[in-house]
Amino acid sequence: MHLSPAAALSDFINVFWLQQGCSPAHGMGRVLPDGTMELVINLEEDLIKVYDQTNHDRFERFRGSLISGPHSKFTVIDTACQVSAIGVHFKPGGAFPFLKAAANELRNVHLPLDILWGTTASEMRDQLFEAETPAAKFRILEYYLMGMMTGDSAYHPAVFFALKKFQATPYYLKIADVTEQITLSSRRFIQVFKEQVGLSPKQFLRIQRFQHVLQQLKGREQVNWAELALICGYYDQAHFIHDFQAFSGISPKTYRLHQSTQHNHVPLGQ
Repeated sequence: MHLSPAAALSDFINVFWLQQGCSPAHGMGRVLPDGTMELVINLEEDLIKVYDQTNHDRFERFRGSLISGPHSKFTVIDTACQVSAIGVHFKPGGAFPFLKAAANELRNVHLPLDILWGTTASEMRDQLFEAETPAAKFRILEYYLMGMMTGDSAYHPAVFFALKKFQATPYYLKIADVTEQITLSSRRFIQVFKEQVGLSPKQFLRIQRFQHVLQQLKGREQVNWAELALICGYYDQAHFIHDFQAFSGISPKTYRLHQSTQHNHVPLGQ
């Protein structure tokens, strides 16, 4: 179940989501990077597991509410932790008004929400437990997010401009195409972009190009990989495969086997 945020939050949040009693109850899923952050709250146990990328016998335990920072590579989660869960999918750069840290401090990091919000995190989770309807749960999320917004909650104009450009045409755009149109120096632009988005402009653009590939793959019965690589702005097929594996940990052909999965989740071990 999904819900669009209230107008006051719509510049920063893409969607609220709720899963209740979804299957499978056990297993691991590969979450692919998209340049955004995610707030996840387990509504069953006060526990969320994030696994080591290469050794799935190793994992980190987190309390039941966490922030997943912007990632430059895939992560591995315990899907059982999201059987009954609620969360917030932020827009790129959209989490910064709700954090007490620069977004780049959360790059490739999962962080317990109470480290950022203190006791407010557990108070919110307790209320979410008690709320009986999805609508009530979403209202609670909105209430707490509104309360945590900082006074400085506007995108830097250069970041706002760059995000629109990077997301619109990632398959042929270059960083210089943006920096030539803003008043900041290249060094200052990179710094501001990292502070609000959490990734460098180059990393973010590469991830958007990767996401463009995933969109292009949807609904295709046959794929000409060399043609797809060129359409999506890669130098050649080798460049395309290298980037795809860097972000997903699997080959494009392996991804195709699991293309029916949604929300950037890919099962492991097959």
